[in-house]
Amino acid sequence: FQRMANVSLAPGKEQLTPHQLISGIEKGIYIVKDGSFSIDQQRYNFQFGGQLFFEIKNGKIAGMLKDVSYQSNTQEFWNACTQVCDERDYRLNGSFFDGKGQPGQISAVSHGSSTARFNGINVINTARTI
Repeated sequence: FQRMANVSLAPGKEQLTPHQLISGIEKGIYIVKDGSFSIDQQRYNFQFGGQLFFEIKNGKIAGMLKDVSYQSNTQEFWNACTQVCDERDYRLNGSFFDGKGQPGQISAVSHGSSTARFNGINVINTARTI
């Protein structure tokens, strides 16, 4: 079946490390790796999670969070991208399962990116880890 197998976000052109990117954020969440996902039939509205979540306060990691998800639609999400770290931080990840079709179908997919900043994205289910 036809699928878009590889979608990657190009690294930023200016030198920027994740530490430098975080230092410019007053209040936010740093999400590490991919997690749960849900996307509608038109591939427009979505909700994603991650594997690790950290609270950012005044430019510093302030502690771990749990139960974090974010939701948006495709146009608003990509328009909210304000910074992307440079190629030194770039990572390519992949999977042999893309989660589509009935019955389930298998197709290799890959997605790559450097750490990126998105402003104003709706975050839900956030609670501080004890």
